[in-house]
Amino acid sequence: MDDYHHLLRDARDRIEEITPDQLAGQNALVIDIREPHELVTGTIPGSITVPMGELPERVAALVTYPDQPVVLYCAVGERSAVAAAALVGQGRTAVRSLAGGITRWMAEGRPLTTDDGMTPDQHRRYSRQMVVPGIGAVGQHSLLSSSVAVVGAGGLGSPVALYLAAAGVGTIGIIDYDTVDLSNLQRQILHSTPDVGASKTVSARARLAALNPDVTVRVFDVRLTADNAIETLSDFDVIVDATDNFATRYLLTDVSMHLRTPVVHGSIFRFEGQVSVFAPYQGPCYRCVFPSPPPPHLAPNCAQAGVLGVLPGVIGSMQATEALKLLLGIGTPLIGTLLTYDALEQTTFRLRIDRRPDCESCGNEGHPPRLRDEADYC
Repeated sequence: MDDYHHLLRDARDRIEEITPDQLAGQNALVIDIREPHELVTGTIPGSITVPMGELPERVAALVTYPDQPVVLYCAVGERSAVAAAALVGQGRTAVRSLAGGITRWMAEGRPLTTDDGMTPDQHRRYSRQMVVPGIGAVGQHSLLSSSVAVVGAGGLGSPVALYLAAAGVGTIGIIDYDTVDLSNLQRQILHSTPDVGASKTVSARARLAALNPDVTVRVFDVRLTADNAIETLSDFDVIVDATDNFATRYLLTDVSMHLRTPVVHGSIFRFEGQVSVFAPYQGPCYRCVFPSPPPPHLAPNCAQAGVLGVLPGVIGSMQATEALKLLLGIGTPLIGTLLTYDALEQTTFRLRIDRRPDCESCGNEGHPPRLRDEADYC
């Protein structure tokens, strides 16, 4: 105990402590260094949460220049004084500690940001994400309240579903009617060897539940058709097209016009892939870019064409990113842009695409297209 008091006295000799009054007038990055279970008492408005033990590894990303004003606080101002002294010792010259911590702040009747609807475990699980500007607790709560339908639990659907679940998207729908084959495992990372022969939806639900128990996984072991697509997809905020056939891609773009739900498109072929976002009546749709499917004799056979195993991971991760951007309302989604990727050259190319006034799918906002099933081929 004597060693601790000596450490605390030494820390306070090396740093500046400020009062709640002084903090109220500061233009500084305010960091709550308490542990997740302590946050139930509330936090100072505008502050971010970084547990003290994680501060050393995260400070470089948070404090971008040595004299950036930073104020640390904890429960009573002791841990924050020690942490501030450590950062000053690393050359961060404008780091201070809040005297009395949040206890003094509360005693003076100052405002708090209280219950954000998340548990201490959720605060810890999503802490790296919530510290990102533009997300925070509000954005994380939005994700936990959102829903995404992933159509296809194969190569593209695997990374999409895994990353959306890890990010805390509250409800994920998995739509697939296939079973796991040994040949899938080279790229379909939702599934593993013991799952061979099992339904992909069952395998996916078990994997996502193990990854994040916060997520509700709804499974639809069906083939999407013009008869069931609206009923299946109507409850979701975003649709991710992770399919491998033209029939479903055209059906999804037509259904999205009825539901006014954006579709995050992705496709892959050997060493190449592409990603776009089709937002109904805001930008072009899939039929604007590809008015009709190619003749059957020109469509590559899915099994014979093949694909580099890691390529779905790259394109699927891009799709998951676009879905999160849409849910959070951040960044610039790929609406009106087709992004292509070449794995052999590690290059991307952005192609501007425009909405066609005569498009049979999105050309008449007042009359969504009649749903129909296209010929089923790859």
